[in-house]
Order: sequence, then C-alpha cells, then structure tokens
Amino acid sequence: MIEANTAARLAARFATLAPAQRRAFLDKMAEQGIAFSQLPIPALPRPDAATGYDAPLSYAQQRQWFLHRFAPESAAYHISSRVELRGELDAGALQAALATLAQRHEALRTVFLADADGMVRQHVRAAARIELPLTDLSADPGSADAQAAAIAEAPFDLGRAPLLRVHLLRLGARHHRLVLAMHHIVSDGWSMQLLIDELAAAYRAQRLGQPLPGAAHAIGYTDYAVWQRNWLEAGEQARQLAWWRTTLEGASGVLALPTDRPRPAVAAYRAQRCEIDIPATLADALRQRSQAGGGTLFMALLAGFQALLYRYTGSRDLCVGVPVAGRNRLETERVVGLFVNTQVVRAQLDGSQPLSALLGQTRAAVLGAQAHQDLPFEQLVEALQPERSVSYHPLFQVVHNHRRGDRAARVALPGLELESAPVGERTTALELTLDTREDSDGHVHACFHYAAELFDAGTAERLARHYVRLLRRLADAPEQALDAVDLLDESEHRSLLALGQGEAPGGETLPVHAHIARHAAARPDAVAVICGDQVLRYGELLARADRLAAVLQARGVGAEDRVGIALSRSPDLIVALLAVMRCGGAYVPFDPAYPKDRLVYLFDDSAIRLLVTEPALLDVLPAPATLPVLTMDTVDDGIAPLPEQPIHPGQLAYVIYTSGSTGRPKGV
Repeated sequence: MIEANTAARLAARFATLAPAQRRAFLDKMAEQGIAFSQLPIPALPRPDAATGYDAPLSYAQQRQWFLHRFAPESAAYHISSRVELRGELDAGALQAALATLAQRHEALRTVFLADADGMVRQHVRAAARIELPLTDLSADPGSADAQAAAIAEAPFDLGRAPLLRVHLLRLGARHHRLVLAMHHIVSDGWSMQLLIDELAAAYRAQRLGQPLPGAAHAIGYTDYAVWQRNWLEAGEQARQLAWWRTTLEGASGVLALPTDRPRPAVAAYRAQRCEIDIPATLADALRQRSQAGGGTLFMALLAGFQALLYRYTGSRDLCVGVPVAGRNRLETERVVGLFVNTQVVRAQLDGSQPLSALLGQTRAAVLGAQAHQDLPFEQLVEALQPERSVSYHPLFQVVHNHRRGDRAARVALPGLELESAPVGERTTALELTLDTREDSDGHVHACFHYAAELFDAGTAERLARHYVRLLRRLADAPEQALDAVDLLDESEHRSLLALGQGEAPGGETLPVHAHIARHAAARPDAVAVICGDQVLRYGELLARADRLAAVLQARGVGAEDRVGIALSRSPDLIVALLAVMRCGGAYVPFDPAYPKDRLVYLFDDSAIRLLVTEPALLDVLPAPATLPVLTMDTVDDGIAPLPEQPIHPGQLAYVIYTSGSTGRPKGV
C-alpha cells in the first residue's frame, strides 16, 4: 500500500504526461510494486468554471452519440423511473431539491456539441435548470401509465441541458407521481437510483431547513472519461483486448432464435415482459450447487439461460451480453454518468456434456470476463469488426442482466412517503433479455423482456417454463446430459400427442406448387400475399410465377437444378420460390443480410445453376463472376407462361443451409 498523498501525487503526474510517456510511467510503477488501481482518479483543472468547460467523450458516450445520430427519435436508450409520492407535497421544496441535484452533478449540466468536421465534445455548463411541469390527472388517474410512458419516450436533444426530464402528475389531492427520464449518454441504471436517493435527501433537507448531508463529490464524470482514456491508451487497452480477441475468435455473430414472425430490417422493437417464477427452494438449491464448485448463483442462472438458448437454436457456440456496473472505483460510486459496460460471455456447448460441466465452463467464462471488464464494449466491437447490420446487435442479440440488492424501499419524508419503480421499457434493440435480481434474503425475481414484433406472449411463457425446468435439472440432476433434459411438462406432452391423432387425409398427394395452382384456378381473386401495402392475388401470383418459370426453363433450369434466390422481403420473393418449383428446379435461399463470408461459402458450396435477384443487390452479393444472374425486373409481362410440368413427388424441392453452429453450414 502507498500513502494517500503519494497516490494522489502520482495520479496527478500521470494525467499531465504525454501519451507516449504514460506507458513508461506505468511500467516504472509496476517495477516498484505499485498497481495503477491504487491511484485515485484525479479531478481535472477547471480553467473557468463560470463559463463551463469541455471534455472528451468516454468510449461508451461515443457509441451513444452515434446511435442517437442514427435514430434520434428512438427511445431505446432512455432510462426512466417513476416515484410515487403520497401525502402533502411541497412543490417548492421539490423544485429546490432538483436545483440542488443539477448543481451537484455535472452530468445534469452536460450537452454534446459537434464542430464543422463532425468532431464531438461534451460541454459542462455552469448551470442548468430542471423544469418541473405539472399535469393534473386527478379526474382520470387511470391514464397515468400512458402519460408516464409518453414522457419517458419523448426524444432528447443532446445539445440542450439538462438531459434529464422531470414531470409531476397529480393523481389525487394526496397522491402524485414524479416521472424521470434521462438519456443513456449521461446516465445508467445505477445513476437513476442514485438521483432518486439524493432527491429524497435534498427534499428532506429543504423541508427541515438543513444542509444536504454528504460531502461534495471529489470528481465528476468528465474526470472519469479523461482518466479512462489515459489509462487504456497507456497499454491496458491492448492487454485486455488481446484476451478478448483470443476468447471470441471464431465466435458466431448471430444467434438464430426461432421467432413467431420474421425479423424486421431494423432492430427496433417494443419490449414486453414475461415473469418467471423461480421458487425460493430452487434458488437455494442452485446457489448451493454453484457454491460447491466455487461459483455464484448468477453463474448458475446464466448457465441455465445458455442451455435454454442451445436447446432452442441448436447452436453449440453462442454469446450472451452481460452488463456490469463499471463502478469498481470508490470515487465513482456517487457520480451520475454512463459507467455501465457490457461483457460478452461465450459458451461452447455439447449436448452430451453433463449440466455440471456447463456450469463449470460458465464459471470460468464469467471469471475471465470479469478480470477483463474495463475494456469498453465499443472498443471491442471496433477492434473485432464483426459483420454489422441494422437488423441485429453486434456480437450478441440476447442479454442476461443480473443485479443484487433489494427493490427501493418506501422512504418516509416530512409529510410525505416516497416509493420508486421503473416506468417500464417500451422500446429495445435486443430480441430477448433475461433480467434477474437477487434479494438480500436470497429470493430471486426474474423475467424475460422480449421483442413483441418477434415473439408472441405464449412463446415467451413457454421459454420461461422451459428455463425453470432446465434450472431444476441443474440443481437436482447435474450429471444429466444437456440433450437429455425433457423440457416439456405433462400438459405440453398431451397437447403434442393430441395433434397427432385423427385419420390420415385421403386422395392424391400433390406438391405445394400444384396446390397453389389448383387454388388459383378456383379462386383467382383471393388474396395470396400481403406485404405492407402490396397485395398479390392468387391468379396474378400464378401468372407471374409461370412467366418467370418459362424464363428459367429457357435458361436451362430443369428437374432438380438448384436456383439461388436472393431477394428482399417482397411479393417477388414468393413469386420466385413458386417459379422455381413450377419448372421442376430446387430453390436455395440466400438472405442478403447474411455476413459476407457466409454468403461466399454458400455460393461456393451450393452448386446453383443460376441466381435470381434484384438490381439493388447486384453490387452487394459476392456472387462468382461466372454465375448466370437473372433479375426480376427483366421478366416481361408478354412472356408466355410455362405450361404445367410433370414433377415427381420425390424430386428435390429446396436446399436450405443450417446455422453452421457445429462447423460449416450444411445444406439440407
């Protein structure tokens, strides 16, 4: 250990060094047995605090800035909470308490400004006023939830302070609801709870005429942002990044969760919630099971989640995002700002391995990630350069967020009782999030937050049941193989068996395209395809497909010849699939959103005779130069349709490639 004065002097010295000198400084400290973690975060000099001051963005703030510029109206990165206030509210004292918070936390006075070259900086203003508008809902208190959601989701202008929105709803003479919303670029979940705690303390102090308890904060968020950059750029970034490169090498970028509806072009979803019942006895058993191997309850809950994802996707290599508070420095505990970081926990599973082996593997993965948790997720993405798409989150699409601690208890204030709760996430960029909270008494509260555009409520409920069954087997039968766990309960077994009952249909066996042709002849005006505002009726669908089939046959496509289909989601996609079947060929779908290396492999392995696509994708698809290509816009309405072709029921109809989780994708 070193003396506090010495540590402070070394920290200040480090901050003044040029970038090239900092690495040598750290090496010299290491030679003397001094760890960088022993040094405090120094406060930056404030040349003229009366006019405000500038600072660089932290790495996490840089990503938030980019995301906001990309989708400024999105509420996916808003953090919100509501505070129920019951009793005699002193609105003046509440307004004064908010003013105290604005002066106490520089994040509440911070704006983000870009220069002519697009370079962005954060500027901390000398002062900022937090408005407190009031809406009287006492005549209609049932509308409070919708009103609170609208307040939480209203967009922010990052160039105007404060990036905290506060609104007071009057629900009755002695009942108010305070709605708070912040942009993630200046806040995180820890910060929101910190603000609510300090707001209560400031209100009490105002009502009692006392000073606000607690010393002024030694540092602000801008001090942390500069310190983080200096430390990482002095060598720590390279050290931690080397570990992450090795750990995530070859990891699959996209987890193909089976969904009830196709994924949209842009990953922007409405979040819904599904509660998960984890009995206290099960939580205790899981805790004991994990502790026996040197682990924690969180590791057992995560292992069960990984097992669930494996069983639903078949992917033997999957990544889960795990948020961490990022406040492992004492100075940061009472600072409002964006400290949270996200780790990527990778699991490589084998269905024949016992559940205990999965738990041990998860423990090792979590401990490794925690030992390298300081590398910002943004830096990891930039370094690894995964295939990027607006339709899915990079490196992972599912998250396990685990917290320890009790829900905020009711707080007694002079003449008033305060109780806080989340407003509830309404938008999200993630497909599925497991949220677990471990109380001080050992109880576990759990729920899934899922994308409503992708999953039905019944699907989420089934996921929850199957997750609990996997946790029970992990606790009670850890020697059981992962593939051997029966996920279905008695009710699900009965339902599946009932589906198999009944008489087999009689009559001739027709291929799919023949059924469509028969229906088109009987009801040509019936709606066959709906895509947005586009509608395609059966008669038109068949006519377009048969014209394309004629062109395909003229280009040499015959029985069981493979034809690649690479089209955006539109009626043309259905026309093309039907046309290939009508001429006797076998279609091979190519999703244009696939990573480039996967598309290259599919083109090489699938042995397609011809590719059907659209002009907009010609420069995007890595098709071989020698491969014949047919674009849908070249199929003229005057082409004579192909007559019905004799097709044997045993002919090849399609080739679809697996996810490749066990190695290379396979055509089946």
